[in-house]
Amino acid sequence: MKVPKRLKPLVEDGLIDEILSQLMSGKEAQVYVVRCGAEIRCAKVYKAVNQRSFKQAVQYQEGRKVKNSRQARAMGKRSRYGQRESEQAWVSAEVDALYCLAAAGVRVPTPYGFVDGVLLMELITDDDGIAAPRLNDLTLTSTQARDYHQRMIAEIVRMLCAGLVHGDLSPFNVLVDKEGPVIIDLPQAVNAAGNNSAGTMLERDVDNMALYFGRFAPELLKTDYGKEIWGLYESGNLQHDTPLSGHFARSTVDADVAEVLQVIDDAREQEAERRQRELAAREDN
Repeated sequence: MKVPKRLKPLVEDGLIDEILSQLMSGKEAQVYVVRCGAEIRCAKVYKAVNQRSFKQAVQYQEGRKVKNSRQARAMGKRSRYGQRESEQAWVSAEVDALYCLAAAGVRVPTPYGFVDGVLLMELITDDDGIAAPRLNDLTLTSTQARDYHQRMIAEIVRMLCAGLVHGDLSPFNVLVDKEGPVIIDLPQAVNAAGNNSAGTMLERDVDNMALYFGRFAPELLKTDYGKEIWGLYESGNLQHDTPLSGHFARSTVDADVAEVLQVIDDAREQEAERRQRELAAREDN
């Protein structure tokens, strides 16, 4: 097929020998099947910032490292430069996550390089060498559903032990090859320790898996691995092989509303005092 414009530099540099077909086109990127020497791989071409939606990016970007304070301010102001930096940070997050998770033993496509906005990585295939189906496209037996669910829980735990939460895990971004589930699409992966929403995102990822597999094995709908996993992580007791029960003992102690309100009032008072000090300092100058 004709070489797409964004892939021409990689062809010219010898990183790609042939474009075989287009695998998919989504809101974030276009993916092509390519030949690199004797290997068949895929090339993920990220779309330009003006062709993508970043409505949810702010929540995911919390806790991510940036080059400098100028970059952080620009990203916060949503200037043209800031949008370009946000785009780069968004793409880099997936590249960094893939390398990190592959090294940690998580089942993700093996990355082979990132050049000019194009990510070269392993092509996940089925038994016949054809691009593997998405989990959402399969009909499972109850036994398969329980098996795959346990595998996905193990992968989520291994990801968390590596410091990351997928953040958007669903049956649509899990492929299934002959060995089982493979996690894909990681541009929204978040730093578990640096993002205040990481716990909520992890629980949502886990719940999405339970809802899907629960269609074939209804007993999985009664599990509560998300809160259990996050509780173990917060307490420093989570390892990749930590035994899990699928249940979480919620606190039966009522919150002290008066104490919570007092903390809020104290915070407001401290903020008012800080502003008064700043105002006084400006007047003195």
